[in-house]
Amino acid sequence: MKPGRKVFVILLCAVLAAASGCSAVKTTYRVAKGTAIGAVWVIIGAYELTAGATRLVYSVGKFTFEVVRAPIEWALMNEDIETIDGLPVKEAIKQGRVKNSPYTVKGRAYYPMTVAQAQDYEETGIASWYGYETLRQPGGRMTANGEAFDPRGLTAAHKYLPLPTNVEVTNLANGKTIVVRVNDRGPFPSDHNPSSGQRIIDLSMGAAKELGFYEKGTALVRVRALRLEEVG
Repeated sequence: MKPGRKVFVILLCAVLAAASGCSAVKTTYRVAKGTAIGAVWVIIGAYELTAGATRLVYSVGKFTFEVVRAPIEWALMNEDIETIDGLPVKEAIKQGRVKNSPYTVKGRAYYPMTVAQAQDYEETGIASWYGYETLRQPGGRMTANGEAFDPRGLTAAHKYLPLPTNVEVTNLANGKTIVVRVNDRGPFPSDHNPSSGQRIIDLSMGAAKELGFYEKGTALVRVRALRLEEVG
């Protein structure tokens, strides 16, 4: 990705529970000038569900994201998350205390980055993918920030980035690059594979297919946070 070269068009469609129509706001973004390559991201707000909204759709370049608020009774994707910001997980979600709040998993505390720290985030490491099992389960699953999980979408789980964040992920084995929406927490050490917690990102099944490592299961990737600037 080169600063100043890509144009980002965001289409926000918020459906209020009490309304029958759909209101849309169209905003154009470009990669911010004068920033380091890869460290180009800032919260604009157009890709976050607002109070009363149940759905939004936006595009980052050629990648389109559909975000749906999950019913609060749905089970979490990662049920090992015990608390967020000292509260029961669903209470924290209802209160909007999720973005970079500390949380606990199996008694261990995790402390996400601040928004300022996340602006310069870039890391190389192992990616895995998750979520196939949800295709066979009745009902839906909820991510750690209250969104409906779609295994076919372009989303990801990260232990430390604020929720949500859009990041660029490159498979270093084949050069394929995509943009995903980080909306969940993980990956964490599992009982049968403690080393799984060393992976830096857990991608959705759809994202793994786009990057070409669905069959293999893991890949060496570079992850860069995106900072966008509204075109004036």
